[in-house]
Amino acid sequence: MTQASPEGRTAYIITGPTSGIGLSTALELAKDGTVVLVGRDQAKLGQVRESIERAGGHAVPVVCDLSDLASVRRAAAEIIALRLPLAGLVNNAGIMELHATKNAQGWDATFATDHLGPFALTEALVPHLPDDANVVFVCSGVEDPERKPAVVAGFRGGRYISAEASARGEWKPGGSTHPGLDAYATSKQCNLATVLAFARETPRLRFNAVEPGFSPATGLSRDANVILRALGKYVLSPLAPFIKYWSTPARAGKVVANVLLNKSGGTGVYYDEEGRPMLGSTLARDPEFQDRVVAETRALLSTVSALPSPGGGAVLAWLGGLGCGILAACSGT
Repeated sequence: MTQASPEGRTAYIITGPTSGIGLSTALELAKDGTVVLVGRDQAKLGQVRESIERAGGHAVPVVCDLSDLASVRRAAAEIIALRLPLAGLVNNAGIMELHATKNAQGWDATFATDHLGPFALTEALVPHLPDDANVVFVCSGVEDPERKPAVVAGFRGGRYISAEASARGEWKPGGSTHPGLDAYATSKQCNLATVLAFARETPRLRFNAVEPGFSPATGLSRDANVILRALGKYVLSPLAPFIKYWSTPARAGKVVANVLLNKSGGTGVYYDEEGRPMLGSTLARDPEFQDRVVAETRALLSTVSALPSPGGGAVLAWLGGLGCGILAACSGT
């Protein structure tokens, strides 16, 4: 199916566009072109679409659960079938849970949603993106064990062992007292490593990352209680513009949109909450680590196949044992 883009305007894909930074980014991008809204909740996607269209923009909703590879593959196929003049992708969707949970396939839900899903979506769409298209991952400075504000908040940096171990919810010892924080930091470290590796692998496209700053008003943590969410939204959020490393969804949305729409040709750049280049952790900047993360992620995803169910849906089937063979093959150990 072909979806017309008004006046031939380019189209941008964004995941997690129904709240927080994603919503702000989607509204910004809608000023420049058609926005493909990728999210789990069809009703909320419809509301964002209506908001964009009331303002004179154009949006197309695509339902997708990033923690489910079958859903990711269906969404990618749907986006490709739209045959829109794609110009960029923002991998914004993410979750952070204080307590580790599993998705339907038994994987750590945070790692599946924040790294595996965006990775699979990007790889599916890359062949269909034109030269010089920009792919932006929303990352986080909590991946860096040397970042003091993150340490104060309870993070201990990425705790990567392997993609397979991460999918099982296993992290390098010495991490946070909350395993959910290790899952989030490790996922974000993998995001940044992926961006830097992809930038080297595919020079015809641009791959960049953004640290949007801490936004108290976002809905990132699903399991925060009502009091904490209210505190973040009504008390801390107004203070964010005046505190270093903090931001607001509106401000962060502008930064992410500006990075995506930037025509300078830069690739492999990590931007901070002000839109200035910054450095990630020493490990994330190591090309060998970057390549290992990408190779191990591809190996892990290759063991999963989307098979049609009698009802027309899809289920995930493991094709091989997820044993030490994946890690050995990818790390050379």
